[in-house]
Amino acid sequence: MSQGEVLELGRQAMLVGLQVALPILVTALLIGLMVSVFQAVTQIQEMTLQFIPKMIGVGLVMLFAGGWMLMRIVEFTRQVFTNLPP
Repeated sequence: MSQGEVLELGRQAMLVGLQVALPILVTALLIGLMVSVFQAVTQIQEMTLQFIPKMIGVGLVMLFAGGWMLMRIVEFTRQVFTNLPP
């Protein structure tokens, strides 16, 4: 494999990793923001209040988008193995 092919493979790997991680990260970010606003409005300063909603939200994303995430990773892995030189 040439240096350009290796760099392209690394770029594709990072893109697939970003696509797979993005739904989880965005969900955790939005839930954290909503809980922080709720805490600021109600002046409840409980540190553990953020963990349960985030866990539920990330769990739901994994439940509904987990199949798609796994399919993307398997598709990329299959593509890498089929394009490897003998």
